[in-house]
Amino acid sequence: MKPQNKRLWWERQDLCYQDGTLFFAGKSVTDLLRTTGTPAFFYNGKRMLQNIGRLHKALDQLGAHKIFYAIKANRFAPVLTHIKNGATCGVDVCSPGELLHAFSCGFSCNEISYTANSMTDAELKLLADNPDVALNCDSLSTIRRLAKFCSHRRIGIRVNPAMGIGYRDNETLKYSGDKTTKFGIYREQFDDALQLAEKHNFIVDTIHFHTGCGYLNNQLSLFSEILDATHWFLDKVKDLAFVNLGGGLGVPHDIDDKQLDLDAWVSVINSHFSGKGITICVEPGDYIAKDSGILVLEVNTVEKKRNTDFVGVNGGFNLAIEPTFYGLPCEPVVPTQKIDKMKPVTIVGNINESLDVWKDNFSMPDQIEEGDPLVFINAGGYASSMMSNHCMRGQVSENLLV
Repeated sequence: MKPQNKRLWWERQDLCYQDGTLFFAGKSVTDLLRTTGTPAFFYNGKRMLQNIGRLHKALDQLGAHKIFYAIKANRFAPVLTHIKNGATCGVDVCSPGELLHAFSCGFSCNEISYTANSMTDAELKLLADNPDVALNCDSLSTIRRLAKFCSHRRIGIRVNPAMGIGYRDNETLKYSGDKTTKFGIYREQFDDALQLAEKHNFIVDTIHFHTGCGYLNNQLSLFSEILDATHWFLDKVKDLAFVNLGGGLGVPHDIDDKQLDLDAWVSVINSHFSGKGITICVEPGDYIAKDSGILVLEVNTVEKKRNTDFVGVNGGFNLAIEPTFYGLPCEPVVPTQKIDKMKPVTIVGNINESLDVWKDNFSMPDQIEEGDPLVFINAGGYASSMMSNHCMRGQVSENLLV
């Protein structure tokens, strides 16, 4: 095991060991569990506001900009109200339920960006009745059917530049690329989209695109290529006022990852849009929420089967699906550092599926025991918001720390 005075790759001021005890948001994880038990999510509200603040500081270099937090990353109501009250930040929503939830948490229409696909007529009627919500249409069908309920509305068009980006070039995290996807309007139909909007007296003032999730520094050159490809669309829009870059900014998942250099990221954006007189919009979810949360489970099984040492915990992929669904690296952490020799273990959940594996062949303290807590970092985004009650094991608490 590494010496206790040497920080591990994921440690920072609000998530670190102090005298061998793991602290999160200024509180020991052991103390937190005395109130909640397990399974439990904990979210650091201060960290979320700091993440938003870092984004604003970097984007200030561009001038006019807007941040819309993608609530599909984490829609816990106390989190949303905390962001509403503590930061200059709107929200990105993608369904009627999310829109109404945003309203209930205090966000007004002009603080909301709405981008969805396969939209129903009832959904379009709701958006027609709330014209100050920034609506991005991602199909000809959406534009055509929206006209049944309103006209002279400002709209955005979501485009697909046929290029994708994702954490470590993970294909499952790409929203566009060589394979045709359902997202956005391609070049071949873009002129038709503009003509359809003009026919129904819609004013297209926004071009939106979101091409993938989780990119870091080594993919900024690809990000620049994607921005370059979008100019073909931008140059055709006469009333262009906003360019929405979507989300996708990533956070480190393991020791080989580095924090995204926001100044380098903004430099790429500036090289494409400087002096054009447009407002840059972004819709980060992961960057704001993911590293602001942890999931704490309890070890209930420590057992060797054949040549594999298994550690079983009281929660599975139904509580945090990304390690299984997207193959994203997952980092288990012990709440108390143990001066033990280490051994490779396979950490598994309690869901009756063979895919329910948190981490395979991962080095853990040799004396990990049944009844010990186990912490999973980077659980603030795309965990509770995607969880299910599969095998009826969906009982978990969510807790905001401020």
